[in-house]
Amino acid sequence: MARELSPEQLAGSVARGVLAPVYLVAGAETLRVLECADAIRAAAREQGYAEREVFEVEGRDVDWDGLEASLRAPSLFAARRLIEVRLPTSKPGKQGAEVIAGFCADPPPDICLLVTGGEWSRKHGGKWSEAIAAVGAIAVAWPVKPHELQGWVEGRLRRRGVRADAGAVQLLVERVEGNLLAAAQEIDKLALLATDGTLDAARMQALVADAARYDVFHLVDAALNGQGAQAVRMLAGLRAEGEAVPALMGMVVMELQRTAALARVKARGGNLGAEFKAQRIWDAKEAAYRRALERHPVARWERFVAAAGEVDRVAKGRGAGDEWLLLERLLLAVADARAVPLLAA
Repeated sequence: MARELSPEQLAGSVARGVLAPVYLVAGAETLRVLECADAIRAAAREQGYAEREVFEVEGRDVDWDGLEASLRAPSLFAARRLIEVRLPTSKPGKQGAEVIAGFCADPPPDICLLVTGGEWSRKHGGKWSEAIAAVGAIAVAWPVKPHELQGWVEGRLRRRGVRADAGAVQLLVERVEGNLLAAAQEIDKLALLATDGTLDAARMQALVADAARYDVFHLVDAALNGQGAQAVRMLAGLRAEGEAVPALMGMVVMELQRTAALARVKARGGNLGAEFKAQRIWDAKEAAYRRALERHPVARWERFVAAAGEVDRVAKGRGAGDEWLLLERLLLAVADARAVPLLAA
């Protein structure tokens, strides 16, 4: 089997060479998965993969028959196609595993298959992932350990043209509480606000305070804490400040997937404390998750994840509706069990 890469290694390799027939990018660190997948998409565009199809979970599963037909069909509009399969649980099931392995057994020269997943462990793999490794590449976004986070933040600041001293970096690490997506969004703001490209602890504190009036981190926290009215006010503030729904959905989807994973552990009587550690949820935030888990059963959390996917599709022009209204309804449903029927309205 080909060796497992980090998402950053895979992103670098696709930027330098010809695309492989198939890639698997999965793991709990949503940001690293998203950025690696973006690098593959960018390389595909540069190499003439002008047509792109996306297969996502609809209802309970991916349309595997449709995917298989698409993999076998000649392209109608472009010489090359990028086909994406998005698996929130990274488990394709029996039919999906057979379709993916069948493609890998004889990949056509005009298709690149990209499989992304929101979770990964040694138990997720099988013959299907071995087939991917044999002709393509696998990257796993393992969680960044607490002692690694400061270096990760410092490196990302440096790549954005910002030099921060150790005190400033530590302040940012404490603010984001181990959430890489939150850290990335904060760093993007800081790169704009730190006009001279340098930050010490005092300036970091001031800039973070200025940037914190409305942000997606507090928006999701409010929903998980059952503060529906506050979440709606924050959402209105974000909209007034010019934010776009697609920019918010990465964090929303990640937190809902994380809570759904916790709900599955709770439903089967598993060790929630161990799962909090596995998900790298800081002690100070455990209470909010526990309250949220008491408010909804596991099936509803799965429904929330699916609803978030629908909001994202509408926001990107692939569905009908008002994305702001749909996101507001979703946040209200998360915050208050009595609001759940609004999702179907």
